[in-house]
Amino acid sequence: MFSSRIIAVSAIFASLTAIGAWISIPIFNVPFTLQTFFVYLSVLLLRKYAFISQGIYILMGLIGLPVFAMGKSAYAALLGPTGGYILGFFLGSFSGLLKRDVPSVFLCMTIIFGLGWLWLSYWIGFHQAFLIGVLPFIPWDLLKAILALTISRRYFKSTERIPFS
Repeated sequence: MFSSRIIAVSAIFASLTAIGAWISIPIFNVPFTLQTFFVYLSVLLLRKYAFISQGIYILMGLIGLPVFAMGKSAYAALLGPTGGYILGFFLGSFSGLLKRDVPSVFLCMTIIFGLGWLWLSYWIGFHQAFLIGVLPFIPWDLLKAILALTISRRYFKSTERIPFS
């Protein structure tokens, strides 16, 4: 199964993702947060175990902790307009299986935005969801991805191992 070290490091990344959600700037129906930065960083550092951190993050919200953007918890966030993005965090975290930095992070980004867009489309329409829920966030997420890549490369350069190996 999973070692206690893997679970502990994953819990730390789940907590970081929650902290990233609290740093929130509401823009239209979808807030600008630092959640995706920590998702990208988990993909790059935890790699094949990144999905555990995002699973823990979602479970934290399901038990009622206010870990989602704007202090939301549980089903209000998961079933509301931003639920697709949260599901995208979990599914996108499997991109760590690629073991290649740039493709992993951009596949993760594509999954998050793709699911978020489709989910938000239910609420406000396909075209409007793209204009409000994807387009304004692409430049910021590219910056977050570059920052996550920079941090992970420096980490590996200094330690040459994943955080729990």
